Amino acid sequence: MIRVLIVDDHDLVRTGFKYLLLGADGFEVVGEATSGEQAVEVATQLKPDIILMDVNMPGIGGIEATRKIRRLLPHVHIIAVTVHSDTPFPEQLRDAGALGYINKGASEHELLQAMRVVASGKPYVASSVSQKITLARLNGIDTDSPFNDLSQREMQVLLMVTQGQKTQAISDALCLSPKTVSTYRHRLYEKLGVETDVELTHLVLRYGLIENNG
Repeated sequence: MIRVLIVDDHDLVRTGFKYLLLGADGFEVVGEATSGEQAVEVATQLKPDIILMDVNMPGIGGIEATRKIRRLLPHVHIIAVTVHSDTPFPEQLRDAGALGYINKGASEHELLQAMRVVASGKPYVASSVSQKITLARLNGIDTDSPFNDLSQREMQVLLMVTQGQKTQAISDALCLSPKTVSTYRHRLYEKLGVETDVELTHLVLRYGLIENNG
């Protein structure tokens, strides 16, 4: 039996995954979490075999949660789940320790296949994602992304800033001083050629790194 923890800040998404897995042989949903911070806490308590990890969540988000969980529980396998299939996330998540990567548009068959593959300790990247990554690299398209040169920590601060989180909240979540967070913010401005958080958010939305909920 493969024990699964579902992490997503949307109730409907968690419910959908839960009912799908309840109807599939060989899976047991052992818990749920609604944020990166809660994912770390619940994973430490329950020690699941697999975590379905939403990438774009409030707080520390899926990338940082993946990194922390893999450091604490190296035997837990994580599948990153996102609405986007053409962003820099696959490499960021691979570096953080995710073993699988699928998008929320995947079929039920592909999701179950991904979970079985990852449970065996092998990597899995959704076909739509791997195809786009391969084509982009063959054509040199990925070099056009302004986010390719960001470090994992810069990417984490970027996502939290563009989700509207304040400096102190980012400082608390990432265990950084407010001054260090401000340094990261201005470094992002310089690297990405913007001058304000608003411009930064527009850039991130344009490249599909976060959802436009407005």
